[in-house]
Amino acid sequence: MEEKESVRRLALDARRALREGPAAITQRQRARLAEMVAYARAHSPYYRELYRDLPEQVDDPALLPVTDKKTLMARFDDWVTDRQVTLERVEAFVADPSLVGKRFQGGYLVVTTSGTSGLRGLFVLDERNLAVSTAVGLRASGGLAARDVIRTLARAGRTAIVTAPGGHFSTVATPARFRLDRPWLGRMMRVFSINQPMAELVDELNRYGPASLTGFVGMLTLLAGEQEAGRLRIHPAVVVPGGETLTPDARERLATVFQAKVRAAYASTECGFLSFGCAHGWYHVNSDWAFLEPVDADHRPVPPGQYSHTVLISNLANRVQPILRYDLGDSVLLRPDPCPCGSPLPAIRVQGRVADLLTFPTDRGEPVGISPMAFGAVLDVPGIEQFQLVQTAPTILRVRLRPADGADTDRVWQTVRDKVIHLLTEHKVSDVTLERAEEPPQQSPGGKYRRIIPLATP
Repeated sequence: MEEKESVRRLALDARRALREGPAAITQRQRARLAEMVAYARAHSPYYRELYRDLPEQVDDPALLPVTDKKTLMARFDDWVTDRQVTLERVEAFVADPSLVGKRFQGGYLVVTTSGTSGLRGLFVLDERNLAVSTAVGLRASGGLAARDVIRTLARAGRTAIVTAPGGHFSTVATPARFRLDRPWLGRMMRVFSINQPMAELVDELNRYGPASLTGFVGMLTLLAGEQEAGRLRIHPAVVVPGGETLTPDARERLATVFQAKVRAAYASTECGFLSFGCAHGWYHVNSDWAFLEPVDADHRPVPPGQYSHTVLISNLANRVQPILRYDLGDSVLLRPDPCPCGSPLPAIRVQGRVADLLTFPTDRGEPVGISPMAFGAVLDVPGIEQFQLVQTAPTILRVRLRPADGADTDRVWQTVRDKVIHLLTEHKVSDVTLERAEEPPQQSPGGKYRRIIPLATP
């Protein structure tokens, strides 16, 4: 009962913050940062050591040292603020798939990342974090039009979550906890496995008839193809893509094919409530509960209107495992003017992970990096359902394709080859070999389709 009342109180405050405007949002943000820093110092040996030379009170993230997943995971037992939470206990917990969504050490939710960046993350979320996530989610869902509400009610509010089951991934563990805590609402949510044949997945979704469809962008794109072909026949009011960069073209396609409102979100396992999308294609940062800082390679601020090298985030809700000035690795752009949607929350665009930058040698001696968004733009052509570029050597790109139904595969390959070579030539990159892969694009263990997989570094 206390947790439900907490969500209600937090949701009211979240809505009040929007009404009161940017100054009130900033005041909440800085007060909550100061509170989180003080708590981390008092209860985390790692942060006590890291912050020993800082002022007594800190409400400006720029004063904090930068952290990252590798550093924090290496100091796991010192990083957490609850001495009963240890790496050994967390690893034992996630090793048991029957415990997905269950309470760890009495109340925590444990979620993992798939490790596509080379290091699996183990994250422990407290009740406060879960309550804030629900509260800001309710705030974001308040913009549905009357027709969308009617369509949702007509399908009994059923939510289909299309993901990879069997692990403690956030997309699986979070709804599992929700079903445990709120059984009557939990019955409206169902996880659909991406590991089954597409025909079976389509058949299950047709029988379920969801009001809301959630999944990674790559999988939702495949389902859009099934809907276009007439095999999938669902009519969701809302489509919620996440986990991967959503291009404007992909957004428009999902909205058109499903005749639904697209509610994109940009978030991470470290801060699952980081932002929500608006109708104008921007992500609005829930800055009353999070800090987001676009920075250059030296972690200096990048002006609004320019894409950053990376982005630093601070989760102001989760006390058991503080995420403070954490290098997330994404390149983002902060909108320099107010968003037309009217939200007072900061608006950003996301270019993609810096780690997905493809780097090639050149005759001039200096390597050239090409953004994943550049490849996404040139390969947005008819006949391609999905693509994946894998750099297997400095000058070799393996191209995995999933052609659309009825497409001439040889013609699609030739188009892809010509466009990629043209892009490389524009960047003055030559002597790159393109390999035509027999296998289709591959998923990560967590269910994502990484469109760009750079050369692995030792």
